[in-house]
Amino acid sequence: MKVRIVLYCLLAGLPLLLGAAGGGSWTAFWVAGIVLSTAFVPVALFGPRSPMDQFDVIAPALLIITALCTWSEALIFVAAPEFQQHRIQALIGSCVMYLIMAAFLAALAHGLKLNREAVVNIDHRGLRSTVVMILLCGAAYLLYYLVFGAITFEFFTKGYYPEATRVVENLGLWFWVIQFARGAVMTLAVVPILNTLRMPRWQSAIVLGLVIWIAGGLAPLLLPNPFMSLAQRMIHVAEIFTQNFRLGITAGLLLRPKAAKPLKLSTAAS
Repeated sequence: MKVRIVLYCLLAGLPLLLGAAGGGSWTAFWVAGIVLSTAFVPVALFGPRSPMDQFDVIAPALLIITALCTWSEALIFVAAPEFQQHRIQALIGSCVMYLIMAAFLAALAHGLKLNREAVVNIDHRGLRSTVVMILLCGAAYLLYYLVFGAITFEFFTKGYYPEATRVVENLGLWFWVIQFARGAVMTLAVVPILNTLRMPRWQSAIVLGLVIWIAGGLAPLLLPNPFMSLAQRMIHVAEIFTQNFRLGITAGLLLRPKAAKPLKLSTAAS
């Protein structure tokens, strides 16, 4: 099984080589793809059993967290004309690449027969309760962003973003609405994973934390980036961990009403 998991991660990194076409840096793109795939190993093992269902839970996470949310943050803070003039093309290209990766991950999990039996009784919240919890997660992310983003900016990244204060002031209240929405949308993106993950509550919460951090911070920041230095990217890796990993833990604990319990053998067999 360990060999198959390693093979899953190594092969799953290949679709990101599409991003290296024409620009080189093949190794960096492949490594980023390998790191990104590790976030979905628990989904391959304890998530949905069919390839289509695997795709249905992985694709929203990659499209929303990795493509849309990272793009929206760059839209606010990256003023470079090379990005701003081609921002729609950048988003479309990113979405296509991550859709291909989601399909590849789903096919690999099935082809390598990674899915394991896990007999747990998972409780789900109703629709109304789920919506309330997603909004609470958005508020929690806003708090994490305010606290840890401010600390990082004040002590580490202020020199990299001389216009950041002016940008935030110009957006006014809308800036905080955007961050609240990002937290809520990222939470919504991992609800399909949580609702199909046959793991205990705390383990599921950790999985969500890793997915939101790796997909929304670590893996994208390993890619070559003409707008950020290596030191700048590494600072953001740590910063996003303090925000996104906490969001995942919060989402897992709020959206799972109680700990999953093992089913009785007689129930599992029926």
